Amino acid sequence: MEIYWLLGIPFAGGIFLALWGSRGFAPEINALFSLLTFLAAVWLTVRVVSGGPILTANEWFFIDPFNVFLVALTAFVAFTTALFSRPYMRIEQEHGRLNTARLRLYHSSYQIFISAMLLALTTNNMGILWVSMEAATLATVLLVSLYRTPAALEAAWKYFILCGVGIAQALFGTILLYFAAEKVLGSGGVALLWTHLNEVKDQLEPRVLQLAFVFMLVGYGTKVGLAPLHNWLPDAHAEGPTPISAVLSGLLLNVALYAVMRSKVLVDGALGTDMAGNLMMGFGLLSVVMAAFLIKRQTDVKRMFAYSSIEHMGLVTFAFGMGGALANFAGLLHMTMHSLTKSAIFFAVGHATQSAGTQLMSGIRGLIKTCPTIGWGLMLGTVAILGVPPFGVFASEFLIITTAMHEHPWATPFLLTALGVAFASIFGKVQPMVFGETELARLPHQPALTPVFVHLGLVLMLGLFIPPYLAAWYRQAAQLLGG
Repeated sequence: MEIYWLLGIPFAGGIFLALWGSRGFAPEINALFSLLTFLAAVWLTVRVVSGGPILTANEWFFIDPFNVFLVALTAFVAFTTALFSRPYMRIEQEHGRLNTARLRLYHSSYQIFISAMLLALTTNNMGILWVSMEAATLATVLLVSLYRTPAALEAAWKYFILCGVGIAQALFGTILLYFAAEKVLGSGGVALLWTHLNEVKDQLEPRVLQLAFVFMLVGYGTKVGLAPLHNWLPDAHAEGPTPISAVLSGLLLNVALYAVMRSKVLVDGALGTDMAGNLMMGFGLLSVVMAAFLIKRQTDVKRMFAYSSIEHMGLVTFAFGMGGALANFAGLLHMTMHSLTKSAIFFAVGHATQSAGTQLMSGIRGLIKTCPTIGWGLMLGTVAILGVPPFGVFASEFLIITTAMHEHPWATPFLLTALGVAFASIFGKVQPMVFGETELARLPHQPALTPVFVHLGLVLMLGLFIPPYLAAWYRQAAQLLGG
């Protein structure tokens, strides 16, 4: 029953807002549907944590500690982003960047986007997983192009083409997976059910699974933003509305990586080798290094933090590629820390760019004077994402790097160099934005940045102390990934 509420609420919200989203109460309705989705996710999480994995609806849906962790994280960030978007999108309308019709499109597409991601996370069918990822892509194309400027349309088109080509590769990988499973499980939908595939993974044809994983890694890796398949991500972040930047970085990249990990579990069992892990380590390390050096060249604040997302998702991919209980635990922890911190940063950046009237970092100065709430939110978010203790990103990065030192020492210099370059580049660019001199007057009112400090408070808490039940939850999920 919980799964129907979880998926039905945002879908119904999308339909409702598409029909009546032009009314003045649409932002509140969007936030209400997001809250109800979050409560349904909490309900489902409590049941899975207390009672174990759930296989329901004729085996169409499967929820275990790994994906229910991502369901809870997705629903929470979606809710706080909906809260942030209420004042943000109204200011955009007041500035003339959006009209009533586009706001209706925004609110309805937002709910459909959340519904598609939750379907991808909970489905037991690898084919439905692909379909839901495609649905999420189509929903975000509409959101990225919301402003209808030439740059926004170009970014949306690039996003659609690159992710469309990528998702086509994932489809071919899924077809190969079915081809291998059909010989063992027989024809029909059962051959694509992950739970059945997991039971017979050691009987699947290794060469076919090897080829299938390559296509799925390239396909879903495009959605993750792994280099060199990352070109869509900075443009989509820079040109789309800031709330969409928050959910793209904080949620969609995680869902795409989830699809890769479900595939990796099957391939590891079929091959009995580290082929899948080695590929993920290679793509992850390349992403970390390339993004770190590209950050230094950025002049647009949203593009800079978009490249930061590529860097951190590369780090998570590298951790999952190493495998093992500790590396998987660190990867799950880093996914949590990145989602909470990066969404908080984009919330602060959104109000900063609105108050300054530009996304160019050279035009944003003295936030601590014009609006201390924005200034401190951006500064604290920046030091958190850069891995400064005691924030939780430090703990997850420390676990990843020390594990790499022990198991893959050759990669450690590349990781440390890239993290050092990213630290110097981002901190050097954000510091004058917050503390630089400015002649602008103080804002007459403080923006609503409660989601920023709620997220950063959670990141700080998890950096100081991980509750035992949460640590046990992470360990269960890590073991499911092959730890």
